[in-house]
Amino acid sequence: MSHPLSIFLLQLIIIIVASRIFAYLFRKIGQPAVMGEIIAGIALGPSLLGTLFPAYTAFVFPASSLSNLQMLSQVGLILFMFVIGMELDLNIIKAKARAATLISVTSIIIPYALGVGLALGMYKTYAPAHVPFHAFALFMGIAISITAFPVLARIIRERKIGDTRHGTIAITSAAVDDVTGWCILAIVIAIVKAQDMSSVFYSIAGAVAYVCVMLFIIRPLLKKIATQAGNDIIKQSSIAIIFIILLLSAWSCEVIGIHALFGAFMTGVVMPLEWDFRKIIINKIEDVALLLLLPIFFVLTGLRTQIGLLNNGTLWAVCALITCLAVAGKLGGSALAAKITGESNYTSLAIGALMNTRGLMELIVLNIGYDLGILTAEVFTMMVMMALITTLMTNPILNLLNRIYHPKGN
Repeated sequence: MSHPLSIFLLQLIIIIVASRIFAYLFRKIGQPAVMGEIIAGIALGPSLLGTLFPAYTAFVFPASSLSNLQMLSQVGLILFMFVIGMELDLNIIKAKARAATLISVTSIIIPYALGVGLALGMYKTYAPAHVPFHAFALFMGIAISITAFPVLARIIRERKIGDTRHGTIAITSAAVDDVTGWCILAIVIAIVKAQDMSSVFYSIAGAVAYVCVMLFIIRPLLKKIATQAGNDIIKQSSIAIIFIILLLSAWSCEVIGIHALFGAFMTGVVMPLEWDFRKIIINKIEDVALLLLLPIFFVLTGLRTQIGLLNNGTLWAVCALITCLAVAGKLGGSALAAKITGESNYTSLAIGALMNTRGLMELIVLNIGYDLGILTAEVFTMMVMMALITTLMTNPILNLLNRIYHPKGN
């Protein structure tokens, strides 16, 4: 029972079973299944089972086993970000570029500014001693301004509002937000990792060169492969080429200093636009990534989330302040921008509620910050709580708006 392989297999069994049970329960109460999977990860950590049964954590998730789970979860995130990149429909972005760009830019700038302002007040008390203010402030800004494109897409799909005006604008804005947010995050990571200004310059120059290679060399190459292969793209040789490009792209970004996940995301974005081609690749990856590997990431996040650390009124007050600023910046900023573009009150508020969804993407960003040593365990826990609250409130807000405005077709 104590052999590393035995423990690893037991961990996988517990993780998959718990994530499926929680996903089922959350679907029953009108929440996205992914939120159930996230809560399952937290329940398996020190916030619940670890507190009730300390011996359980020591046996099932010993510290010596976490490095294996960490590496496997990173592979899952790489595959997941690759799928997210492929699911971005650039044609939809072009069709509603004006409204989507304004809403996306506003929904990033306003919460980002609020996040930097929040960092100004939190830095002396809550930032790690070795972290400079600019690193803490830049990261708090991006952590508050991100939108969870995959969770938002799932909510829109489950509510069957993909053909409504607010659903279409929200998914388009979130797509622009996703691309913009990950580009900003890549720059922030490069600045944080750099030891001096010359390192920052080299990292950003490397990032620009990388994006150019992906857009002007890799994208035409992949399109040529897709054209020549046609229906035979399912052949293992073609799939192998795609996986090699994916891993090389992720590796290149890690070497440059802008994180492997950005490389995976960009690889998905430059995939050929033929939907059949993308659908085949997504079907090959999605089940393994979503059902097996991503729940591992949720559990690792849960092991890092220690709600018991928020053990006084001051810490809970700071957590509430973070959440309120996040909602005001994202929901308020998106709704304001939508209203400026001429949308109705209902459409504007619905877009704001959808853009306020954070979920999985927020957890990815927070874990990057934790791994870089920018966030303490207390701040990490506060931000996770904010991500959960802002995502869980999306469906109730939309239901409330429907009752108030009685929109047709919603």
